[in-house]
Amino acid sequence: MSHLIVSDLRKEFPTPGDPLVILDGLNLAMDLGNNLAIVGPSGSGKSTLLQILGALDTPTRGQVTLGGIDPFTLPPSALAKFRNERVGFIFQDHFLLPQLTALENVLLPRLAQGALGDADMARGRELLDRVGLVNRLGHRPHELSGGERQRVAVARALICGPQLLLADEPTGSLDQTNAETIGRLLLDVQRDQGAILICVTHSAALAAVFDRRAQLQRGRLESIA
Repeated sequence: MSHLIVSDLRKEFPTPGDPLVILDGLNLAMDLGNNLAIVGPSGSGKSTLLQILGALDTPTRGQVTLGGIDPFTLPPSALAKFRNERVGFIFQDHFLLPQLTALENVLLPRLAQGALGDADMARGRELLDRVGLVNRLGHRPHELSGGERQRVAVARALICGPQLLLADEPTGSLDQTNAETIGRLLLDVQRDQGAILICVTHSAALAAVFDRRAQLQRGRLESIA
């Protein structure tokens, strides 16, 4: 059985007339170690899909399970724990806290699980080393370039060892050189961690380096050769 299973997913929003249907009968199955790039025009529902997969939004109909768990059946505290431990988010805007150093930003999700220990500190340093920022541990976001800030965000998404990595236009605000670096980095760390990576992007170049590619149109995913 696949580790991530999405079945008959529908998402609609109320309007004064008929509901606005964003996702309509969408299905997806992925195993650990798989990666997928999703492309599609603005407004096609790519970000909405990621928010549902990451349990930040609820579907109108259908089911999502990760490791056999349907997050939408969990009580609020268990749902928050599920997101923290099993899902890593990487956004176009890095959302780093300006008052914290690179290392402190990376460790922030771990704080939700309790006090930090030596192993957590070592893991944070290891991840920043992995993304090429071992010499930037004490730098705050304003002291880092755009590409460096996005690399900190990648490390932060990995700190809790998630099974599912979700990237929403992670290279959209970067120049071509930094975009290529982040794209390669995402795939490298995903394969090293054995996680599932799903990335939505407008970049054909970024999508091309993923193992699987799909287009979101008419509320469903259609494979791209």
